[in-house]
Amino acid sequence: MIVCCRLIKIKLMSIIKINSFDQAMRKKYWFGLMLFGLMSNCNPSANTNTSGNELLGAVECSIKIGDVTFTKSMNNAKALADLQSNKLLISSPAKSDYFNEPDGKMTYSNAPLLLTKINNAQPFTFQLKVTPTFKDTYDAGALYIYQDEKRWFKFAFERDERQKTRIVTVRTSDTSDDNNHDVADSATVYMKISSDVKTIGFYYSLDNLKWQLVRLFKNEYPTELWLGVSAQSPIGEGNQVAFEECLLTRNSVSDFRMGN
Repeated sequence: MIVCCRLIKIKLMSIIKINSFDQAMRKKYWFGLMLFGLMSNCNPSANTNTSGNELLGAVECSIKIGDVTFTKSMNNAKALADLQSNKLLISSPAKSDYFNEPDGKMTYSNAPLLLTKINNAQPFTFQLKVTPTFKDTYDAGALYIYQDEKRWFKFAFERDERQKTRIVTVRTSDTSDDNNHDVADSATVYMKISSDVKTIGFYYSLDNLKWQLVRLFKNEYPTELWLGVSAQSPIGEGNQVAFEECLLTRNSVSDFRMGN
């Protein structure tokens, strides 16, 4: 592109004598000058990929559970996953987490993560039964909305500082927030993420019948998006999480407050 721009400029300067050109040449001059200006503004190194959704460090995989086939593995998730009938087990290594400190000083991104691609321009509902082992503080099983390493949303069933099991969400855009929600006094919870394209809701249930709203927010993610599952053990020695009854449908909940 730069070569073309230079050739145009040289050609114009060689044929135009500013003190003697006629009206026809004047029109050609101004047309050529405009064309040169447009072309000189082109950046030949510009990235034409508008998806903004490169998965750094991801490798191909094919792990199917229920309605979902996970096609990307991060942090060795493929090797750490064990598919038993309709149950997916993911074992996290010691000291594994996804969290970008609010002060920006530290980033943790080593928890195993399995991802499946969706078209975010269409409604969807992603639902699973989640059963972590809960050996240490912050052990968790989690669902993810994942755009890239700096933009993701974690929806977790986690053991907190008081050894209570509760619902936790972590929204990340460069840095992470951290939100503790309801205590869920159960070994297992059902977790649901649902979008009607404009709005996304997070929900949990103890019986897969009555759903509790956790978080509701604007869907500002790109068309190409990933949903995922993960196990973490940020300060512990590892945590195994069972994911069952996995559903991914192309419709949203009808009532974003009730989750049904």
